[in-house]
Amino acid sequence: MGGKRDDSKAFFAMSNAELSGKIASVTTAAASAFTFEDSLGLCCDSLPLADVAARAGTPTYIYSAASIRSAWTRLDAAFAAVPHALHYALKANSTLDVLRLLRGLGSGADANSGGEIEVALRAGFIPEDLVFTGVGKTPEELQRAVSLGLKAINAESPGELDRIDAFARARGIRARVAVRLNPDIEAGGHPYISTGRRINKFGVPIELGRELYRKISKMPGLQPVGVHVHIGSQITDLEPLRQAAVALAGLVAELAEDGIALEHLDLGGGLGISYDGSAAPTFEDYAAAVLPVVGPTGLATLLEPGRAIVAPSAVLLARVIDIKSYFDGKPFVVLDAGMTELLRPALYGAYHRIEPVRPRPGTARTWEIVGPLCESSDIVGKDRVLPPLEVGDLVAVFDAGAYGSTMSSTYNRRPLPCEVMVDDGGWEVIRRRQTIDDMTAMEI
Repeated sequence: MGGKRDDSKAFFAMSNAELSGKIASVTTAAASAFTFEDSLGLCCDSLPLADVAARAGTPTYIYSAASIRSAWTRLDAAFAAVPHALHYALKANSTLDVLRLLRGLGSGADANSGGEIEVALRAGFIPEDLVFTGVGKTPEELQRAVSLGLKAINAESPGELDRIDAFARARGIRARVAVRLNPDIEAGGHPYISTGRRINKFGVPIELGRELYRKISKMPGLQPVGVHVHIGSQITDLEPLRQAAVALAGLVAELAEDGIALEHLDLGGGLGISYDGSAAPTFEDYAAAVLPVVGPTGLATLLEPGRAIVAPSAVLLARVIDIKSYFDGKPFVVLDAGMTELLRPALYGAYHRIEPVRPRPGTARTWEIVGPLCESSDIVGKDRVLPPLEVGDLVAVFDAGAYGSTMSSTYNRRPLPCEVMVDDGGWEVIRRRQTIDDMTAMEI
């Protein structure tokens, strides 16, 4: 994780041009892990995906360890000028091998449920590595979080703070807390992933923050250690993120006037990626936008990245199982993967690039790429111009490393997919394909 730098004051005295140049110089953009290589077709770090499919079957998620390492390292480097910590958001992808890889890099973790806390611990994170977020924490989850002594519990309401205080006092300890503030900032994107507006269920209005922290400072079971904000997901306009940072920094200054000393300022996550080839901010762009705001507070900066770290690291590998070309309009290409493996297109209308693993020669045409589920919403890609496709062909759905595996379901009694990690020229199964026995094991 990031550490304190002696030159931080000089850093924040720099001009914007100097600042941008310094940040941009720390790294260069990472190349895609997935490339087409001559007769091998689509490869992950030079490993042919067709070879993986021949042994692991489909549908299968294929991750690049190198891609995950590169993304985490680049984000860490972008914030190197200030004390900081990256707490990877498990909600994006909580497969154990992914978590162990990130822990090995020095990452902390952000959990959104008691289950995610337990998975993080199994992956090797210690309680001091964990922040606990979540709009509806149960009494059992709060008691567990208090007993573990987490780095911070990001409280959602005054009532939740009262419950944490009671659990901590019963143990004779002080629980480390931050309050999730809602700054009423529109972050753009799909309304289902907006979390920083008054119309959303998340957090406490920021204008109530000062009085609430005054109350917390007098509660014997609570130790206020930070402020927290998270305004949405897949954010590709940096101005809302900068505005959220400004709002938090303003509150920190007010709390300092009240003699309330904090340790960190938590900006949450939400940085978006490019799914369709359009422009998206880099980690360096993000740092340049927020560091001049949060750095002068003197607090450590916490980030909770998820999608930006893991989304580009994976494809969902699927096989064409049918083609229907007799309906009016475009032909349907039916895959053996759909909304049970990748819910985002059905839930959000999200776009994911789709490519055949071994493109056939011939004239490209427009296809409807759909899944096998008994739902008309089970669409993987609409109006896709692709080369000729035939039954049995393999296709890859790109940028599937975030909110793919974690949102998978067994609807229609479909087993959860296999997951594979590619690393150092080889690959291994990191989660085997679920069986019907697995699926029914808990049924009486």
